[in-house]
Amino acid sequence: MEHTEAPPLPLAGIRVVDAATVIAAPFCATILGEFGADVIKVEHPVGGDPCRAFGTPTARKDTLTWLSEGRNKRSVTIDLHKPQGVQVFKDLIAKSDILCENFRPGTLEKWGVGWDVLCEINPRLIMLRITGYGQTGPYKDRPGFARIAHAVGGLSYLAGMPRGTPVTPGSTTLGDYLSGLYGCAGVRMALRYRDETGRGQYIDIGLYESVFRCSEELAPAYAMYGTVRERKGPHIEVACPYGHFQTRDGKWVAIACTTDKLFERLADAMQRPELASSSVYGEQKTRLEHRHEVNEIVRDWCGALTRAEVLKRCFESRAPAGPLNDIADIFGDRQFHARRNLVAMDEPTIGETLIVPNVVPRLSETPGSIRSLGPKLGEHTEEILSGLLGLDAAAIAELRKQRVI
Repeated sequence: MEHTEAPPLPLAGIRVVDAATVIAAPFCATILGEFGADVIKVEHPVGGDPCRAFGTPTARKDTLTWLSEGRNKRSVTIDLHKPQGVQVFKDLIAKSDILCENFRPGTLEKWGVGWDVLCEINPRLIMLRITGYGQTGPYKDRPGFARIAHAVGGLSYLAGMPRGTPVTPGSTTLGDYLSGLYGCAGVRMALRYRDETGRGQYIDIGLYESVFRCSEELAPAYAMYGTVRERKGPHIEVACPYGHFQTRDGKWVAIACTTDKLFERLADAMQRPELASSSVYGEQKTRLEHRHEVNEIVRDWCGALTRAEVLKRCFESRAPAGPLNDIADIFGDRQFHARRNLVAMDEPTIGETLIVPNVVPRLSETPGSIRSLGPKLGEHTEEILSGLLGLDAAAIAELRKQRVI
């Protein structure tokens, strides 16, 4: 059989400087790296990216979060507070395509490496800037975190039980990941524009904006009718039954009947087809008017069966349902294994095999890959300074002596 080489990854030949910290802008760089970009992680010589200390510690003294989210990156240490460091950074930008950063507005400008300076050095540069509130506006100088973005963007107000304390959805840094995804979309569009014109540009994202953009009809409903959506717990206002229900074995299922046909299927699964008749709860309008009764019926049915029994009956009737998985459930889920959503990576620096989330999205011809996990701090400093920037051993030694790297 003739051997055919795999096609190059779609971003092969693109160089990304990731000078950002923690999740948001670095997540954009991570995605770009998964699809072939050469990602150079610029970190302060002391401590590096705070993400290295975020999460469960490893034997290497950084964390599982860093090992997973720092994948496919090369680490170089540069102190941007020092003039020599600024010059090294400029030299790096001159040979790169994309810069990802998330310092507070004005920070890079204070160091002499703001957009006006960098685009003069490299007119083809694409610069992703993610901050709490963007580069403009009265809040631009406030610190930004995903938890704050969830609050300001309107998401946290909706999360939790009615009249209860609002909660952070999923206790995750969702706003960071959303902003990284929007950043990746922006970078790809900017690359397309650069291909046509030869000119780079910068992309400006506020964490709260990414959260707010996922708010469905909140804005038009308030503007037109003054509607302020409140916390509904596991249920919603526009469909019923649509929520989370506990089963006899103490587990949970999600059921989502958005149409009359889907409710008919659920009624079949419950072996109570009369519930879907027009004279009972067959029409969405009626179900919404009697939502508490409908939810109570579904709750009682689920509570009398195990989760496996509920799901089996729903699947057989093609009623929309699924388990509320914890991470242990996910590790045992056939779908996750069939799709290779979990991938094992050997990490020799800690002598362990780690399981991490696999690459998304899935491309048929040029699928992305995880080639390495998060590097040690400064692991590739000499490789990059000598191989890419052409510095000799004496120059690198002097930078170390001055604690620039």
